[in-house]
Amino acid sequence: MPESKGRKRAVYTPQQTMGERKVAKLGSPRWLAPTMVACFLIGLIYIVLFYLAGSSIPVMRDLSALINVGIGFAFIVVGFILSTKWQ
Repeated sequence: MPESKGRKRAVYTPQQTMGERKVAKLGSPRWLAPTMVACFLIGLIYIVLFYLAGSSIPVMRDLSALINVGIGFAFIVVGFILSTKWQ
C-alpha cells in the first residue's frame, strides 16, 4: 500500500531585529568573594574573642553568652548565604 505524502511545511525562522543586543554577564560581582570571606572571618574572630576575652570587653560583658555567640554565628550564616551566590 502506498504511503501518503505529508504536507511539507515551511521552516519558520524568526525575523532578526536590528537593535542592540544585551550580553549576559557571567560570574559573580567582584565584591562578593571578599565580603563572603570577611563575614566568615569576622564571625569566627568574634566567637573566639568572646570566649578568650569576653569578660574584659565592655560590650561583650553587657550581653549574654547566647547573644554573643548568636552575633558570631549570624556573620557566619551571612557568609554561607553569600557563598550560594558565588559562581
